[in-house]
Amino acid sequence: MFDVEKIRGEFPILSRTVYGKPLVYLDSGATAQKPRSVIDKVDMLHRELNANIHRGVHLLSEEATEQYEAARAAIAGFIGAAEKEEIVFTAGATASLNTVAYAWGERFVHAGDNIVVSEMEHHSNIVPWQLLAERKGAEIRVLPFDDAGALRTEQLSSLLDGRTRVVAVTQASNTLGTRPDLRPIIEAAHRAGAIVVVDGCQGVVHGGVDVRALDCDFYAFSGHKLYGPTGIGVLYGKRRLLEEMPPFLGGGDMVDRVTFARTTYAPVPLKFEAGTANFIGAIALGEAVRFLQGFDPAEIEAHETALLHRAAERLAAIDGVTIYGTTPDKCAIVSFNVEGVHHYDLGMILDKLGIAVRTGQHCAEPVMDHYGVTGMCRASFGLYNTLSEVDALADGVARAVRMLR
Repeated sequence: MFDVEKIRGEFPILSRTVYGKPLVYLDSGATAQKPRSVIDKVDMLHRELNANIHRGVHLLSEEATEQYEAARAAIAGFIGAAEKEEIVFTAGATASLNTVAYAWGERFVHAGDNIVVSEMEHHSNIVPWQLLAERKGAEIRVLPFDDAGALRTEQLSSLLDGRTRVVAVTQASNTLGTRPDLRPIIEAAHRAGAIVVVDGCQGVVHGGVDVRALDCDFYAFSGHKLYGPTGIGVLYGKRRLLEEMPPFLGGGDMVDRVTFARTTYAPVPLKFEAGTANFIGAIALGEAVRFLQGFDPAEIEAHETALLHRAAERLAAIDGVTIYGTTPDKCAIVSFNVEGVHHYDLGMILDKLGIAVRTGQHCAEPVMDHYGVTGMCRASFGLYNTLSEVDALADGVARAVRMLR
């Protein structure tokens, strides 16, 4: 059975105190804490297996290469990729999305084309497309959401046409928690001849993904939100599309043969992994995936749903609280404001109570503009959070409101 107390014992940082109070960490949407197995894996690699991959004949290099490629295979299986060669290691989801915008976009987007981006996207799934549109003379079109946080997919037919090249959409909003039904969006995009690029940073954590069943063309996520290290990310791409794309970065390990007359490139995915890879991060991300595979996904989902419902119920009972994003199938993220209280002041008081939340725009300024606010408080939950921590959050908010009013 899902034993949250036992799980918490696997995360050393959760035993620390903040200002003399037990840490209540509710900022997993920004970065999740790391289980001991991931921490130990990183430590072991530095101590025992620190050798560059793919380019050494000595034992350390061969063993590091083997573990790096095993991590690629584990991640491919975790997200349902057809083969491990469809997994490209990057520096993070931002790097993954920029890789598509530059490598695919430079070849296949032209003046007069258009790119559809949802209104609820993280900046990392907006700005690369804006930069591409500026370079190529293309148009950005916005798929809006309603006040409940649901994408207005009925407007897709007016946004998609024969010049639509890309549809960029999140699997789960980092601010609203909305998990839009991507299947009809993807099907409509494909009928129009467009590719679909999915930001999976929150979705891969909350509910997971099967990229083949989803039929998205590209899928990006970061290791540090999936209980893995920082500085490592994944770009999934359908092999056909990856092979059509030119490389984004040039350098070592992404080449087949180099002469001053002509350079040929390594096969996918290596042609997108120029330079010394973050092999320690990649291997440790594979360890994080193995950690998560030790649990029943349905039990994680049920636990996080219970946390979400308790948080929504307790916060809504506080006078003046507005919760943003109320779709039925949202993931374990609650963003809110309190009338007459600045979100930054609220976050500072919660911090003094040992409660870590995020305040601000959450790298989603168009979402703030939609609701006419300058920022929000956000509590984002992980599999290690408890109902008592949710209650601590609600009690802390109530206390802060009394102080600030």
